Amino acid sequence: MRSYLTPTARPLPVRIANAFDHGFFLAVLLMALFLITGTAAKAQSGQPFVIKENGRSYATLQAAVDAIGDRRGTIEIAPGTYRQCAVQTAGVVIYAAREAGTVTFDRRACEGKAALVLRGLGAEVRGLTFTNMAVGDGNGAGIRLEKGALNVAYSRFLNSQQGILSADNPTGRIYILRSTFSGLGTCEHSAGCAHSIYIGNYGELTVRESRFEKGRGGHYVKARTANVILEDNSFDDAAGTGTNYMIDLPAGSKGSIANNWFVQGRDKENYSAFIALGAESVLHDPDGLVVKDNTARFVPGLNRASVFLADWTNSRVVMSGNKLARGLTKYELR
Repeated sequence: MRSYLTPTARPLPVRIANAFDHGFFLAVLLMALFLITGTAAKAQSGQPFVIKENGRSYATLQAAVDAIGDRRGTIEIAPGTYRQCAVQTAGVVIYAAREAGTVTFDRRACEGKAALVLRGLGAEVRGLTFTNMAVGDGNGAGIRLEKGALNVAYSRFLNSQQGILSADNPTGRIYILRSTFSGLGTCEHSAGCAHSIYIGNYGELTVRESRFEKGRGGHYVKARTANVILEDNSFDDAAGTGTNYMIDLPAGSKGSIANNWFVQGRDKENYSAFIALGAESVLHDPDGLVVKDNTARFVPGLNRASVFLADWTNSRVVMSGNKLARGLTKYELR
């Protein structure tokens, strides 16, 4: 049951998260305006990492993160390709490209994990590209989220072992908007499969208007979150190799999977389902999950039998308005 609290009665973490959300939505609007106009403020220094609140600039991303410390700050990043990474341990940090799509973090992973290792109160990532992230255990990611809230918008995760990987945080939430996940995933290491997005036991995962394509193993979205909102995305597996499910909710989830577009490719490790619900130990009651108005098919010329939603929980899933190609069964209890 949703808890309705007065503003003064809300716990501090809830008030912080709500304020963080409001700032993110404003930032997304400003980013959209920037994409339309193509204008942005120019840094006043030759150093590429500028803290907007005070104008100070730094030669490394880590130095800028450390300067913000346990406060809130925005790091504006000059165009370029960087062999750098950073670990955030406190505060709320916004990592923003000065010009969307012109900033790339390539190959460098901190702590053997990711380009950004996040365990502060929260973080936002705007307009950045992460590519060629690989580490010894097979979990190299653009972002490793270990604690706190995360917002991602207009960003790209390319040709790496994972795009975004998280730990568990049952009170946390993750919001991803208009981002691309391409050439990700692997099942070739002892740590198990990596995925385009792999989220642990978080409170909520929202992914909207994003693209998943060219998977190299594992699932496109795997999440143990209590709630999911996966809406208006495309899952194009036509050029995938050795992939599994498009969406895997192994612990059970409530929420909405709606208005997505799915194409299953030929080269699959497991083609038995597009969406899997509760295939592992069920942590969350998925009763009432809504799956509606999606379009799902196979690549042209492929004749195969598969299931759109495979359910291991025997829960009440609400399905309506889904347009399924020939050979696809709407629902199967397993």
